[in-house]
Amino acid sequence: MSCCTSVNNIIVHGIPDNRPLEDGDILNVDVTVYLDGYHGDTSRTFLIGDVDDQGRDLVRSANDALKAAISICGPGTSFKEIGKVIEELATRRGYSVSSQFSGHGIGKEFHQPPWVLHVANQEEGVMKPGHCFTIEPSLIQGDDPRGWMLPDGWTVLTESGARSAAAEHTILITEKGADVLTAND
Repeated sequence: MSCCTSVNNIIVHGIPDNRPLEDGDILNVDVTVYLDGYHGDTSRTFLIGDVDDQGRDLVRSANDALKAAISICGPGTSFKEIGKVIEELATRRGYSVSSQFSGHGIGKEFHQPPWVLHVANQEEGVMKPGHCFTIEPSLIQGDDPRGWMLPDGWTVLTESGARSAAAEHTILITEKGADVLTAND
């Protein structure tokens, strides 16, 4: 198992440390597991204490973007529709979407095709029964989604200092639709 903790303006891959969380922080916890020869990947952004309305809306919007993307998944759906749905929702709500990171196929290998872009795109590929992949949009306050990597070679922060929130599930395409393998409710 591995775990990343991304606080406030960290888009992805925050390395857990001793920094105390503060009232008003938003915290993404991204957990991966390896069990019986297969990988799983999921994340959720949590509100720490009294988060302002803008932070609450950002986290809600990341969750809504993930749900909207999952709702269109099924056999015969183009992968590019995921990015379209996510970016449209984010833009309507005044957020941008990081294009530096994508969802990915997952199974016996942790990162494998299909690559799932979270912004509008023209990538080819159609969902088929048996495809297993992650959807993991990172929404960023404002219209500048660019990130930069810290010298640790892993942690990526927003260039603008704006907060970021992410949500992620592992999805399996079935004959009749899509199953959320990492559902926690």
